[in-house]
Amino acid sequence: MTKSNRRFRSAGIGAAATAAVAAWWLTDTAPYPYAQRWLLDLPLPFLTLRRLDGMLKPQPGERILEIGPGTGLQSLHVAPQLGATGRLDIVDVQQEMLHHVLRRAGAQGIGGIVPTLADAHRLPFGDGTFDAAYLVTALGEIPDPVVTLTELRRVLKPDSRLVVGEFFDRHQIRPARLIGHAAAAGLRVGQLIGPPFAYYARLHPYAEAAAIRGSAPQAA
Repeated sequence: MTKSNRRFRSAGIGAAATAAVAAWWLTDTAPYPYAQRWLLDLPLPFLTLRRLDGMLKPQPGERILEIGPGTGLQSLHVAPQLGATGRLDIVDVQQEMLHHVLRRAGAQGIGGIVPTLADAHRLPFGDGTFDAAYLVTALGEIPDPVVTLTELRRVLKPDSRLVVGEFFDRHQIRPARLIGHAAAAGLRVGQLIGPPFAYYARLHPYAEAAAIRGSAPQAA
């Protein structure tokens, strides 16, 4: 292959990739359709499982809530860390996603995952039920994030933690907006890690966060 042909081929590949990204951006819908579930298993830069562990700090015996588990990329990682006495509740508006996560968990011998078909605007759990909760690339897909954050604060224990992971797409909630949404829901962002286009944020009930982190979010 000549140099000019290689340049032409590279330009063609670049144009195809750009077109694919543009098509994805324009057709991206919320919630993410089950028919395109394979994309949910692709690792996202900066939103790694290791970073999630560092922010969520799951412990054996805890009961943790996940909103929007998708195909279970995070669920199948977090659930085993809760041990035999712990429990991971997963909530989604698509029954197909819940079934998919349970099938994968069963194939891998992972237990302790309990699915609930529900809208994140109205969580069917009692006050102070959970030790922690998390959403990865899900909060921006919810029509009213403040309502969901308020519901999450209600079902979380006073000394709990809530982790939000957001990645750059049409639905992403930028860090500044998240801080505003959190305040409106009675939560405070205690820590932010990662760049603005792919970050994790840990939130706490307002009084708890103020005691732990002070008045300003800490970046890492």
